[in-house]
Amino acid sequence: MDIKQYLDSTYLKTAGQAGITEVENRDVVRGVVHEAIHENFKLAMVRPDMVAMAKQMVAGARSSVLVGTVIDFPLGNNSLEYKLAEAGQAIADGADELDFVLDYEGFKNGNIAEVKKQVLECTRLGLSYGKIVKWIIEVAALNDHEIVQLSALVKNIVVSNFEETEYNRVFVKSSTGFYPVGDGKPNGATVPAIKLMLENAFPLPVKAAGGVRSFEEAQEMILLGVKRIGTSSAKAIADGGAAGGGY
Repeated sequence: MDIKQYLDSTYLKTAGQAGITEVENRDVVRGVVHEAIHENFKLAMVRPDMVAMAKQMVAGARSSVLVGTVIDFPLGNNSLEYKLAEAGQAIADGADELDFVLDYEGFKNGNIAEVKKQVLECTRLGLSYGKIVKWIIEVAALNDHEIVQLSALVKNIVVSNFEETEYNRVFVKSSTGFYPVGDGKPNGATVPAIKLMLENAFPLPVKAAGGVRSFEEAQEMILLGVKRIGTSSAKAIADGGAAGGGY
């Protein structure tokens, strides 16, 4: 198992969230992308305003590392037009993969038709440009029944509207890693949540994101059946160790 090819090395903090300057934050992103290139991880996941720089670095290194970004992050509650515009700019900047935050609060509030429309139209946009599309359902904000419902919602839209050859290009993804939780509860991927996603998203692939910080945890997720792991601890995982914190 080449675990590096499962890893989406991720850095999604703004300068304000990191408590550093904009210049310093850009340097952190450069470091993450450089490490992804050096370690040959599957992908470097950065915010939309960092995509063009990341792609330039990858091209300059003649690397096969992909560049991904997040859309409507971290809440997913903007309009379809907003999502499409942000995704369109990311595509123009060279993003290989688009991780959309699904409007999970809208879904919970009964706006199911709008959520379905967003999933359909944003998926159509990404696939039409040959991109990988992922839908973040934010499992920490959901109960088990809602995890099942949203995993199945994305699956049903894809199966009903796209060719079978494209199923493996649309993922259901667990988490942003930014959802606020208390009492030491996980805000990212957990084994029970991932099992529900795998069962109900099939035949779509699943990405476990947030909270995977050791080789053993990553291996467990892969053995369950996930095809990607989003983590800010990619090097520690690849080296067989563990990281103390982070996404």
